[in-house]
Amino acid sequence: MKYLLLIYHNPEARQLWESFSEEEKAEGLAIYAALNNDLAASGELLAAEALEDPSAASRVSVADGRTVAGDGPYVETKEHLAGFYLVEVASRERAIEIAGRIPEAAIGGIEVRPVLTYNSLEM
Repeated sequence: MKYLLLIYHNPEARQLWESFSEEEKAEGLAIYAALNNDLAASGELLAAEALEDPSAASRVSVADGRTVAGDGPYVETKEHLAGFYLVEVASRERAIEIAGRIPEAAIGGIEVRPVLTYNSLEM
């Protein structure tokens, strides 16, 4: 079953990261590298990406048949989506286990969400 592991940040988490020394940042990034390598080796990793700051986002809507794009995030929020993992695992429990290895689980939050699959859309 596929799960999307959504990584959330908040201003406190960003401040904490910015306060780290270069060595501490390297150690943090090494945790992600190890997780990525483990999931790739097990065949469970489908995709993983970090996202730019919400200030780089565009909001897109369609009104009267016209596509309109605006600057900035969609809504004001205390937390923002910072990245994700898309995994294919045997169980919800395994997805939660993986989510627990993501550093933001200790300082921000990780949402584990099953991917909705329609038989006619499967590839």
